[in-house]
Amino acid sequence: MSNYLISIVGATAIGKTALSIELAKHFNTEIISCDSRQFYKEMSIGTAVPYPEELAAVKHHFIQNRSIFEDYNVGQFEKDALEKLNQLFKQHNIVIMVGGSGLYANAVIDGLDYFPEIPAAVRENLNKQLKEKGIENLQNQLKNLDIESYNSIEIDNPHRLIRALEICIGSGETYSSFKNKPKAPRNFKTIKIGLQAERELMYERINKRVDIMINNGLLNEAKELVEHKNLNALQTVGYRELFKFFNNEITLEFAIEEIKKNTRRFAKRQVTWNKRDKDICWFNFNPTIKDVTRLIESKITCE
Repeated sequence: MSNYLISIVGATAIGKTALSIELAKHFNTEIISCDSRQFYKEMSIGTAVPYPEELAAVKHHFIQNRSIFEDYNVGQFEKDALEKLNQLFKQHNIVIMVGGSGLYANAVIDGLDYFPEIPAAVRENLNKQLKEKGIENLQNQLKNLDIESYNSIEIDNPHRLIRALEICIGSGETYSSFKNKPKAPRNFKTIKIGLQAERELMYERINKRVDIMINNGLLNEAKELVEHKNLNALQTVGYRELFKFFNNEITLEFAIEEIKKNTRRFAKRQVTWNKRDKDICWFNFNPTIKDVTRLIESKITCE
């Protein structure tokens, strides 16, 4: 039997964690997380790390295994994840991968794209612009230079926004033009399972999740991290808005509404990213485990 990676994708708060655990139990296997926000042990509530009982139910990898003080990127994750998969495939023919970071999932499944070396001065200038003119200025630049990337990357993430811009500016070519070229082959086959829901339901679940995060102590978690707010790991929804509250720039009520709004925008971009992938087998929100396993097993049998 070949080795299979079952990749669970979908917008934030759609139910990927619950499905991944049920699948891992069914196939008696383990889970790899490719959620780039859940790598960091200092960030738990705001990144929706699975609850302790969920982590105990099935063995998880790459959850809170790094510190916000470490430099960690998608290239390093690709290498680490492939090493872990090689180990897991010695014990299991099927491994589950789950997470909302499409770039990180694609790095494991297809490999990373090649990008040219760009002079450090380009990034330094963009970081200066970010500080002096704000993120919207950079977003508008990317919109003008590379509309495809503008519509697909996390443009609220300064790190990824600057990465796309520095390639456009430094190479004279679009960031998107370097993507989707032939990659190194993998020693496993991938079956992609997607979860989807009507937008109103998706947004309702997001709003409810944010309220739960606040009730579970997100405010205190963010307060403990505010002195490190300039670290790349903390340039993310849920923390960035609360840092503004701590700095007396906005009210707490407004900060919470901004978290909800920005999370909804993030979910919309996740949907856009995933809809481009014709290999994803879609299920409506909250499918039965029987329906999903039947599809997976039929694909394995056919191959």
